Amino acid sequence: MADNVTYTYCNLTHFASTYKGLHGYLSVLVCIFGSVTNVFNICVLTTREMRWPTNLILTGLAVTDLLVMLEYIPFLSHYYLAPNAKQMQSHYSYSWALFMIFHVMFTQICHFISCCLTVILAIWRYIAISKAHNDALRRTVTSIPRTLLTIFLTYLLCPLICLPVFITHNIKIHNKSVRDDGQFISDKSLENTTDYQQVQVYTISIEGNFQSVTFFMYGVVIKLVPCILLTILSIKIIGVLMETKKRRRLLFINCGVPLVSVENDCGGAGGCAGSLTNTNLQQKRHIEKEHQTDRTTRMLLIVLLLFLITEFPQAILGLMIVIYDDPLFAKQCYYPLGDLMDFLALTNSAINFVLYCSMSRQFRSAFGEIFKLKVCEPCVRLPNNPPTEFNNGGTTQVTLV
Repeated sequence: MADNVTYTYCNLTHFASTYKGLHGYLSVLVCIFGSVTNVFNICVLTTREMRWPTNLILTGLAVTDLLVMLEYIPFLSHYYLAPNAKQMQSHYSYSWALFMIFHVMFTQICHFISCCLTVILAIWRYIAISKAHNDALRRTVTSIPRTLLTIFLTYLLCPLICLPVFITHNIKIHNKSVRDDGQFISDKSLENTTDYQQVQVYTISIEGNFQSVTFFMYGVVIKLVPCILLTILSIKIIGVLMETKKRRRLLFINCGVPLVSVENDCGGAGGCAGSLTNTNLQQKRHIEKEHQTDRTTRMLLIVLLLFLITEFPQAILGLMIVIYDDPLFAKQCYYPLGDLMDFLALTNSAINFVLYCSMSRQFRSAFGEIFKLKVCEPCVRLPNNPPTEFNNGGTTQVTLV
């Protein structure tokens, strides 16, 4: 008797059915907004003034986010925006089954590329701030050619790593009874109906023997490992930021220069040139440069943390599916939250433009220059001495500050 008892892991059926009615409309709005804003991101980040390693990685992220959203819109229109279509034979045609497999493959690849690029972004930023005085190392490891090569290899290798997930999906054929208009007939109604025909419908499924492999690849390799690496790197970056702030404060205290005076008494670049000595002016420029680097790092940290907030729950659930090795857990806990997790991932992909505009003066300036927006007129002109992160062989690097 005990073997027939069904264990309940989660009771999310009501939540899933309630949210499903909203998911399609909310997601299509996010996809439209995100598609437009990611085009903006790509246009701005690829301008000559912004074409630097960190921004190239952000461009790679914007491209994958844009591709996901453009592909997600037809998926939403077919599976969520026409709920009555699920009662029709055309909803389960062979062509739509092929599209569904493509959707699973394409979104999985793009999400994994985003995960890897986010980890690379964290590594590049950690090198930039922890090796601030080692220009040779930074030019070697995080140069533009090496960054482009890294991005290219990421786009090339991620589909290969995802291959085990793809080969487990297949198309299954089912026989169904439909009326002349293509609407399905339930088994109960079939007894009282004479005007019907048998047709074949197509769905996709995961082979039972490979289901655990699929969830291991998805939950552990594609999701959990990048999240763990991002967590470690984010902690290290925060540690370097705190150490830099502490060292900067001690430096100015030991030099007898009030930190507040250096930061606040000078309104703009060169604003205190007549009142500061050459030594103090150099110290002022040095601290401005470090503050610009800190602002960039804080903004990129927010990008990393938002990514972790979105991806970590999926990674944990995927790992728990592997640990429990029970299809009921996936059915009761994972699948009911699938739509919500997709929406959070889409929102995270769409929000970067807002983040860049709110935290990056350089991004706002470049955006205003490109699109000639009057609302950006106070900041459309790039400063004569643009923000610098470090001087690379006599060339000034402009990043998101």
